[in-house]
Amino acid sequence: MKYLSEYRDPALARALVRRIRHTASRPWVLMEVCGGQTHTIVKQGLDQLLGDAVELIHGPGCPVCVTPLEQIDRALAIASRPEVIFCSFGDMLRVPGSECDLLQIRARGGQIRVVYSPLDAVEIARTTPDREVVFFAVGFETTAPANAMAVWRAHQLGLTNFSLLVSHVTVPPAMTALLDSPDNRVQGFLAAGHVCTVMGWTEYEPIAARYRVPIVVTGFEPLDLLEGIAMAVTQLEEGRAEVENQYVRAVKREGTVPAREQVEAVFQLVDRKWRGIGTIPMSGLGLRPEFVKFDAERRFDVLGVRQEESSECRAGDVLRGRLKPAQCPAFGSRCTPEKPLGAPMVSSEGACAAYYQFGRLRETAGAGA
Repeated sequence: MKYLSEYRDPALARALVRRIRHTASRPWVLMEVCGGQTHTIVKQGLDQLLGDAVELIHGPGCPVCVTPLEQIDRALAIASRPEVIFCSFGDMLRVPGSECDLLQIRARGGQIRVVYSPLDAVEIARTTPDREVVFFAVGFETTAPANAMAVWRAHQLGLTNFSLLVSHVTVPPAMTALLDSPDNRVQGFLAAGHVCTVMGWTEYEPIAARYRVPIVVTGFEPLDLLEGIAMAVTQLEEGRAEVENQYVRAVKREGTVPAREQVEAVFQLVDRKWRGIGTIPMSGLGLRPEFVKFDAERRFDVLGVRQEESSECRAGDVLRGRLKPAQCPAFGSRCTPEKPLGAPMVSSEGACAAYYQFGRLRETAGAGA
């Protein structure tokens, strides 16, 4: 397929692998931020092609995966209410809470609807005025503009039966938290191209300068990733630490200004808890005071729901790059896509799901526990 096959050319891929291996004078550790990038890397075996020149570790780049257990339990509590139509993207339905998931709530009679846009949920609220309609707003900056538009539209329509359960997180604070960790191994980042399509990369420039780590904005196809790795390795070998853009066909430094303005009009930065990582200050998006009437947490009084993560699930270590999925004792046995212990095994972008789907069941190399 044109505009896709070009980025999967085997000859160009082999040339980039040779370039990386020739450039690297020592092993380097890079972290890809996005779970979509993780799936491409694992499916195509890019990490295996690179040998000992580069180790790729998988970051907290799946918004489903980093949504904490207590937020899932809040969603379940709201979705269980008889007056609620709970709307979500499909990838959240099988994420386990402490006792069940949204699919089980639906099986018990709960009104759970899969939508393809938060504006679909707004329309459901408009046409069903006798029901409370809640949209589960999960994601990084990529999905924030559409969710902001949904709130803006509900405000314009004067809807009183629409709200968001907001679980938005932002990438730069998570990168900073990882680099500040005493057991940090990351020497460079492959930044998520779709996030930067919206937000640009200006927020990454202080991080690269402060921590002396290269950050390369990268796409999602095999050649995108290999070229991004080559750019990062070149920087490391030359002693540079800059933000570079591999994904030039989609990303500009300033991002998409109207989308950023829409996000800033509706949301503000707040502290946010991340699964397996804990609370990262000013790392999430919350509704501004003028839109707080659309906050489902307050409307349904679920802010008091607290839940600790499973001690058996090592999702936190996987999301911090401390552990490869197949190194988790439960992986592939007590934790499978059919019976998951945590979100990374369920999500379509989860690292554990990628390793399971593409047969990485016995891998032992890489980051230690």
